Amino acid sequence: MRSAEGLATPVDDLPKRIVINNVTKRFARSGGGSTQTLALADLSFEVDDGTFLCLLGPSGCGKTTLLRLVDGLIEPDAGTVRVFGKPPKPGPDIGFVFQSFRLIPWANIQDNVEFGLRSLFLSDCERKERAKKHIKLVGLDEFRHAYPSELSGGMKQRAALARALATEPDILLMDEPFASIDAHTRELMQLELMRIWTVRRPTVLFVTHSVDEAIILADKILLMSPRPGRVVETIDVGLERPRWAYDARAEPEYIKLRSYLSNRMRDLVLSDPASEFFGRDLVKY
Repeated sequence: MRSAEGLATPVDDLPKRIVINNVTKRFARSGGGSTQTLALADLSFEVDDGTFLCLLGPSGCGKTTLLRLVDGLIEPDAGTVRVFGKPPKPGPDIGFVFQSFRLIPWANIQDNVEFGLRSLFLSDCERKERAKKHIKLVGLDEFRHAYPSELSGGMKQRAALARALATEPDILLMDEPFASIDAHTRELMQLELMRIWTVRRPTVLFVTHSVDEAIILADKILLMSPRPGRVVETIDVGLERPRWAYDARAEPEYIKLRSYLSNRMRDLVLSDPASEFFGRDLVKY
């Protein structure tokens, strides 16, 4: 990137892709009244361009809320969210892959992926070719004309991923996208996601409860506290990429990091007064 004077701009001076600054978010509880749930409190972190960041934490700590804030679907009650240096708003620059597949049941996979492209100024031919390209990228080329009911869970999630990738977003938000599929398919989808990510290297925020998933996918792991969600720790994952080229889970660093994060997650849950496991000494069981 060059400044107005034609001089190269130092990388450190470039704006961060995502900046969360002292963000607090509350939600009204169902049933009315003045009682509110504090989902996030004084949350701050930054994400560099092209970083794969995993948000790891106990259930209910505000990870999905954080994705919705970054996408501009909701606004913080306090603090600021900046994406590309501005308050975020939903659009083709930000892709969102949900925990549920959210495919249109009466449309085939080609049409589902094309649907996500209708906000772009593309001709019919360009839209069809863009959709075909990303369906092929996720390995569903021969199922382009199949309907969601004809696909397995893993194939549906690949279709949802193709739809999110087809707009060629700079940021990809992923809310536990593999939680509803079996363990073997989940592992294969993790490898598939890593392969796809290397093609364009979008900035990724990936929500997970799984320590193993976070380590195998991420450049950095943001460990969050129980509700209200705060940043407990940010951890760099130093495993070499591509991680599908070797058995990363057998590496000493992986084993050490897995043990550390598993213990940290357990301690966070046991020390949370709102947890059903609060105060238990699980070592005795």
